Amino acid sequence: MKRKLTLKHIASELDVSISTVSKALRDSSEISEDTSAKIKAFAKLYNYKPNNIALSLKNRKSKTIGVIIPEIVHHFFTTVISGIEHVANEKGYHVIICMSNNSFDKEVINMELLANGSTDGFIISVAKETQQKKDYHHLKEVLNQGMPLVMFDRVIDEIECDKVIIDDTIGAKKAVSKLIEIGCKKIGLITTVDYVSVGKLRTAGYFQALIEHGMKVDKSLILKIDDFEQSELEIKNFLENRELDGVFAVNEHFAIYAIKAFQEKGLRVPQDVAVIGFTDGELSKQFIPSLTTVSQHGAEMGAQTARLLIKKLESEDSDEEVYQTIIIETGLVERNSTKKDFTLSF
Repeated sequence: MKRKLTLKHIASELDVSISTVSKALRDSSEISEDTSAKIKAFAKLYNYKPNNIALSLKNRKSKTIGVIIPEIVHHFFTTVISGIEHVANEKGYHVIICMSNNSFDKEVINMELLANGSTDGFIISVAKETQQKKDYHHLKEVLNQGMPLVMFDRVIDEIECDKVIIDDTIGAKKAVSKLIEIGCKKIGLITTVDYVSVGKLRTAGYFQALIEHGMKVDKSLILKIDDFEQSELEIKNFLENRELDGVFAVNEHFAIYAIKAFQEKGLRVPQDVAVIGFTDGELSKQFIPSLTTVSQHGAEMGAQTARLLIKKLESEDSDEEVYQTIIIETGLVERNSTKKDFTLSF
């Protein structure tokens, strides 16, 4: 199949910027007649046809940012959105938010819809199914057409763009090390399947903590969940026949389900088994016992993604292709699910 010609290809062949190509094809007076003629001749020779994504290039600003998230069920994503909106509104930008529901097809549809002149650039945390399929054509197409893209949390290493992440491995390592420090000897892990990047990285942190403390990695103590809808039942069944004194879960929902499963077995948390989750949301604060968690600082992550995107949108240097990866430091928020002296009173 013949490769489709993009603005980026034309710019590369003629040694000009993507912005220059776009303006020339739109008869902008900013481009000299000679340069414009050369670009148009090249485009005609290779039968270049602009697509919908090209309609939202920087020279036609809508002052709107498109944000695509996998789901809204996690408190983390709501805090990220609040950080994005705060910075965007300060800078005079509007924000359109879409959910992929972890579907590759819906993510592609959302991106095509928002790129049809509605937005100037994207902020995205990619869907679980996108990571599974390893199909990134929609992300590459956006970048090829000159629209800036910033990824956060769930990022794709193969895509060259700005990114904002936390060090998931170090955050998980902190959590498991805490369980070891308070005396846990048999620590279970409740995580996601490996193709979900954050789950894979947090699993690596679990391994590192055990190995550095001279403890054996027992894979029978690890549960990898693929279907969130069935996760509560899977966790209950997994914990039913395992004798643990500690559990690290890669999100707060899994951690809460683990506590409920232990309580149904007649075990006390934290006296009999300590539990730590990831993401410091409202569930972590309000559940009894309150949950010790790794905080991702979602609002700060959102603010940083918005700053990176707006900086690209307002940059005067159209040829600049220097990308940043900002790492937000995690923190361990200690609550009652790891305090061995915790007692429930009414």
